[in-house]
Amino acid sequence: MAKKARITQSSGNIFADLGLDLPEEHNVKAHLVILITKMIEAQGLTQAQAAAAMGLRQPDVSKLLRGRFEGISLERLFKFVRALGSDIEIKVKPSKPKHEGRILVAA
Repeated sequence: MAKKARITQSSGNIFADLGLDLPEEHNVKAHLVILITKMIEAQGLTQAQAAAAMGLRQPDVSKLLRGRFEGISLERLFKFVRALGSDIEIKVKPSKPKHEGRILVAA
């Protein structure tokens, strides 16, 4: 007889669900890496070309595109986005009453 699968509803942040430290920061970094990946694909760049534009080595671009962004700061990810030809706009606004503020990445 097959076991019943246990399903747990996500909080909306997988990094928080996994109990990682700084889950909001991980979530923002993941969204930025997805954005960087889409930018590279949209421009038809090879990993070597993307590496040259971002000031990285090709193996480091490969790691980044596979989601291996530990040790890379938000500031550095912002630099990569800018190097690939996009502006970054940071907007601060009040959060909902009695709620902690959120960090969102939109493109």
